Amino acid sequence: MVPNPTEDRRDYFRIHDRIGLEFQPIDDSKAGFPGDPFDDHELAPLHDELRRIDQDVRNQLASLAERDRLLANLMKSFNTKVDTLARIMAFEQNPLQPNQWYEATVSEGGIAFPSDDDKLCVGSHLALRLTLPPELFRPQGTAEIVSISEGADNRRWLHTEFRALDDADRQQIARHIMRWQIRQRQRESGDNSVTDTR
Repeated sequence: MVPNPTEDRRDYFRIHDRIGLEFQPIDDSKAGFPGDPFDDHELAPLHDELRRIDQDVRNQLASLAERDRLLANLMKSFNTKVDTLARIMAFEQNPLQPNQWYEATVSEGGIAFPSDDDKLCVGSHLALRLTLPPELFRPQGTAEIVSISEGADNRRWLHTEFRALDDADRQQIARHIMRWQIRQRQRESGDNSVTDTR
């Protein structure tokens, strides 16, 4: 069971999920501007360009929807398909190691995850990059460890709050949480249907 300390009172909906997680300590002075902690500096300009194009597409889709809703929905689906294919290709080229997958609590405000590294303490700042299946969203930002607790598995759980997170990355987390909720409801409905037929 995931620990949930009483001092953790963030106003965000939290889910418990298995996610890819990369993290590393950073200097407190870089908590808002960590640079490129995950060695992706060669790809940074391409990521920036992709974000700019994605924002342009979203703006144009909003305008198109006012004139032709059917075409706008088609283009939105096509854009989502291309984005998903790109994420799958990127993930296949650089898969996470088994030890980089965690049972974690995820919210728009921060995450909690187990770590046995006793060098990480309350007040430490971390650079974080999440991989959220099945969409393979990869938001990243910086966070501060605000509390540490012990779980039922006797492991240390680090409870963090985001200190720097782009709006686009926060939206990815929000969409992942929303889709997780939908999948959970579908599973529960399926379970109830099975129960009712017995």
